[in-house]
Parts: sequence; C-alpha cells; structure tokens
Amino acid sequence: MAVTLTKDNFSQSIESGVSLVDFWAPWCGPCKMQLPIVEELATELEGQATIGKINVDEQPELASQFGVMSIPTLILFKDGQPVDKLVGLQSKDSLKTKIQNNL
Repeated sequence: MAVTLTKDNFSQSIESGVSLVDFWAPWCGPCKMQLPIVEELATELEGQATIGKINVDEQPELASQFGVMSIPTLILFKDGQPVDKLVGLQSKDSLKTKIQNNL
C-alpha cells in the first residue's frame, strides 16, 4: 500500500533509498487511473522502494515546493533528492523501470 505523505512525514519517508511520490487530487480523472498503478507498484516493490502519495489539496506546500503545476505528477527521489519528474498518466512498466534503474 502506498504511504500517504504529509509535510510532517515527507522528509523522513524519502530521505534514504529510492522513493516514488504521486502528487494527486480526488477530483482529477487521470489521477484516479494512476492511483491503482501506484498501489500495485507499492505492493510489488515493498522493501525495495518507498511508494508514496500526496493529496495536493491537503498538502499545497509540498506541491509548491516541488513545482507541481498539473496532476498527476510523479517525482522519483533517490536519497532525498529528486532525480526524475513525470507529468501526466504513466504506465506501470515505465514507472517500474525508472524505479529499478535507480535502486
């Protein structure tokens, strides 16, 4: 299951290893299609990578901090630093490949 991230737990959740963070909102159609993919990745990569999600309506500071202008936006972090930013609906295979290339 993907971790729900907030400004309180964000830094400690992504500080080490590889993390994929999905910036989404409940009213966003493409986000609703992206979420099950993110959840599947969280299950498949458990113990290898952290998969998190941020509701931009509830955490506008985090969305602003990373320049999220449209959603869904997925940001790949390695040891707390952003290494890749993907805007729009992404396939499970492309996300999994990007994560595995950074492990």
